[in-house]
Amino acid sequence: MSNVKTAEGKFKASVIISVYKNVRYLKAVLDSLKDQTEKNFEIIVSEDGQSAEMRDFISSYPFVNEYQHLTQEDSGWRKNLAMNRAAIAARAEQLIFIDGDCVCHRRFVEQYVRHFKPGRVLTGKRVLLDKQMTEWLLADLRRIKHFQWQVLLALIRNKGMERPEEGLYFPLIRRFRRGSYIIGCNISFSKTDMLKINGFDEDYTSPGYGEDADLEWRFAGVGCEFFSMRSAAVMYHLWHKLLFVWPPVEALPPKEVEKYAIAEEKKKRHEYFCVNGMSKHINQEP
Repeated sequence: MSNVKTAEGKFKASVIISVYKNVRYLKAVLDSLKDQTEKNFEIIVSEDGQSAEMRDFISSYPFVNEYQHLTQEDSGWRKNLAMNRAAIAARAEQLIFIDGDCVCHRRFVEQYVRHFKPGRVLTGKRVLLDKQMTEWLLADLRRIKHFQWQVLLALIRNKGMERPEEGLYFPLIRRFRRGSYIIGCNISFSKTDMLKINGFDEDYTSPGYGEDADLEWRFAGVGCEFFSMRSAAVMYHLWHKLLFVWPPVEALPPKEVEKYAIAEEKKKRHEYFCVNGMSKHINQEP
């Protein structure tokens, strides 16, 4: 963790990056944050583990923004725990959550800050790069400044990326593009609103439902407004083998079926404020 100590309220936003071991992709993400048009934000690298390679990389990376690096014991998938701890450590009221494999358009933070207000959940999408396009971009991150041309070519050729329409930066049409669901790698809300639902539910210990769909119904339950950031908060997801795919529930292994059963019970109880959430970490050291 950095030794920076700053009073809360100095930053317009805290950008929280969820990572696990992939230093190469994290560098690309950090490089994209270095070039943001909005400069007044801190970076929190939220690591679900304690990788020596990650520690050495972060300690030597030339950060422009103030940053924190939070770690925890590597004992299975505990991303929700890591994100709760990061949210508590954040020194801004606005929290922006991204993943360590998602490169941001240079006006990404600017757009999130512009549309932020308490009681509002800002939701973006992502364009999925294929393996070849990912390698092409990683070979020279300066290409990100002109990446809109690659998105347009992908739309014309139907090649290089999946859902290229999500990669077009065109904020004037944002209001006409509704988001039917939220994804955890591109979302923003206030720390105050997060406390209303007690953050991420740590009962979920595998990727998928508990990172985003669970937040959606609980934020709705406490009266938050959902606000689409499609075409404004643009991000490019770097290729990798998927950790989780959404099959029909009946095709899921027993452990995953049990997870959805737990979710349904929580919904029946209107458990918007999760029991196993961020409040238990508030008085702990980051």
